[in-house]
Amino acid sequence: MDQPFITLDNVTIRIRDRMVFRNTDWEIRTGQQWAILGPNGAGKSSLARVLINDIPYSQGTVTNHLEGMPAGYVSFELQDWMINTGEMRRDDRSARRSSPGPERARDALVYGNGRVAPGSPFFTKVVGLMKIGRLLDREVRNLSTGEIRKVLIARALLKSPRLLILDEPLSGVDAESREELTGVINGLASFGTQLILITNHPEEVLPCITHVLCVKDCSILGRGTKAEMMKAGVLERLYGPDPSASSLRAAPVKASADAGRPLVEMRNVTVRYGKTKILDKLNWKMSSGENWAITGPNGSGKTTLLKLITGDNLQGYANKIFLFGKRKGSGEMLWETKQRISFLSSDQLVSYRKTARVADVVASGFFDTVGLYRNLSEQQKGQVMRWMDMLGISRLQERLFEQTSYGEKRLVMIARAAVKSPELLILDEPCEGLDPANRRSVIDIVDHIGRDTLTGLIYVTHYPEELPACITHKLEMKAPV
Repeated sequence: MDQPFITLDNVTIRIRDRMVFRNTDWEIRTGQQWAILGPNGAGKSSLARVLINDIPYSQGTVTNHLEGMPAGYVSFELQDWMINTGEMRRDDRSARRSSPGPERARDALVYGNGRVAPGSPFFTKVVGLMKIGRLLDREVRNLSTGEIRKVLIARALLKSPRLLILDEPLSGVDAESREELTGVINGLASFGTQLILITNHPEEVLPCITHVLCVKDCSILGRGTKAEMMKAGVLERLYGPDPSASSLRAAPVKASADAGRPLVEMRNVTVRYGKTKILDKLNWKMSSGENWAITGPNGSGKTTLLKLITGDNLQGYANKIFLFGKRKGSGEMLWETKQRISFLSSDQLVSYRKTARVADVVASGFFDTVGLYRNLSEQQKGQVMRWMDMLGISRLQERLFEQTSYGEKRLVMIARAAVKSPELLILDEPCEGLDPANRRSVIDIVDHIGRDTLTGLIYVTHYPEELPACITHKLEMKAPV
């Protein structure tokens, strides 16, 4: 107990063409459970990944004092990779013949875990611990964000890791599941698993955490016990002053001459995957002038409902769904409907794999394309810069999208969704992966859109405190029985 576990000595990390965390020292001792805190783009994930030799370092040494120990890693990037790999194998018949790939949750659990057999006692134990038995035969692409997080954590646990790195493990997870996961993770720590927790939510530093490392601008700002590092003064140095006050919240709620015009209507909508009904005879109507919050636990059908609207779920054409007064599949041009809607979800980070400048990614929102293939008008160029300025990402405009952090990517995609001022803006967990300052900024900007523009909002979140004040109506979803 309390022996060296992993030691970084004079380490400099290479991230593509940049050298960061220059000459960094950090020692993790057995029995210590660390959290890494810092704003978006601070380098938190990169520093954690160097511990398991997942990214290169250009100088210094990383010493693993328990050589050969198994390690588990859960992150947004792993989630994106799993969805992406499953989609590619789904589309590639030769790949599907050679290997099943992680198309279903059951496949994802054992993908890369060659020593674990589905149905073995250990497999069954982990599935029961994470309460994901009902998900095993579901396709990964049809799981909610929170359900995928549970599957990824279970996949990591099947490796019996001595070291477990959890990058935002509670993100996208409903309140009840967050409480359950907190208990599971605390239990792992008490039984000897060494934890590294990465989070943008200081309030989600788990009870089992003993030490905190604060990073900013790809360098270590401070380190120490949790009691020392969670003081208000330290957190203010890390994230800046509390940005809770907002001038936007005093703005009047928008008024429109066409208020009451139907935007979305669903009549007795039912969606099922196999024997499981995700939506059962749902009736719902949204009109112009309204801003809706959609809430409910993981697996209750929130993301499914959104994809029925956007056309990304083909079961929408087998149901009575009306957009802007016209029934889906009744002859309206798909691209004309999509031009009136903008949609933000975690899935978009998976599909947006092109090498492109950040400014071009934002601009592609005018045309609903993956990549920018048209010249912009001067007015459109001004809109791109306006939204990047509002979200504090103008400094990233020339950077390649793939070279930004997960949180920075989320801000870019929010700007992309908002840039064309759509009639309907759909935001699925828009604050996922954002630090406190960026989270507050996004909520205020969304509130401004909902109050001061003619855009109607559909907003999904598991955090009540992230709901903008402009919300006028709520639809609470229930998990299938």
